[in-house]
Amino acid sequence: MPFDPFESPRKAQARDLFSGLPSAYDRAGAALSFGQDPRWRRAMVDALQVAPSDRVLDVAAGTGLVTAALRETYDCDVVALDQSPEMLAHAEERFRYDPRVRLVLGEAERLPFADGEFDGLTFTYLLRYVDDVPATLRELMRVVRPGGSVASLEFGVPSSPIWHAGWWAVTRTVLPVGGRLISREWWDVGRFLGPSIEEFARTWPPERLAQAWIDAGMARVAVRRMSFGGGVVMWGARSAERP
Repeated sequence: MPFDPFESPRKAQARDLFSGLPSAYDRAGAALSFGQDPRWRRAMVDALQVAPSDRVLDVAAGTGLVTAALRETYDCDVVALDQSPEMLAHAEERFRYDPRVRLVLGEAERLPFADGEFDGLTFTYLLRYVDDVPATLRELMRVVRPGGSVASLEFGVPSSPIWHAGWWAVTRTVLPVGGRLISREWWDVGRFLGPSIEEFARTWPPERLAQAWIDAGMARVAVRRMSFGGGVVMWGARSAERP
């Protein structure tokens, strides 16, 4: 993707942070979440309601973990979009022989698709990296047909004081140290994740985020907190009326 002179510091940081991670992304992501990340992703995919004849957009697809789960679960066509060329290069290896997966380099804030083009949409760990959450949600919902299914996964923060204390210790010590054992890039991610997750959870608690989904044009929005609140799965159906 060409350099954007108007790119915000938040977007630039996200792009730089993940540019060196693809070779270890799948196994390290699971390890740094103590094995919970695959379970969270599975719950998100299961919450989506699509058919084999449907076309699904997977936003912030990374190396294609969710894309692969969508293909395996629903046997549907999938367009996998990510802003990182490095991540998509690894996804290309994963789907080299699957003609029903299309990879697209792009940004969630400016999707290169028509209104209502998709029957379903997923996005994973995306909203902490965008500058305008409501505007991004409106753009995501724009490309889903009325009645289409949308599901997402974000990190969360446990609300229980006991579990929150444990979560804080893990994100501030175990993640950076564990990441350092993998690579310098994962050490940077380990140091970044805790404060980033906490800031987003404070600004966009699940209740407020669910309302933002509704304001963006979603109906029947549901929230599932997993692993004592460490993961938050959200899903709903595209309203027939545009916001």
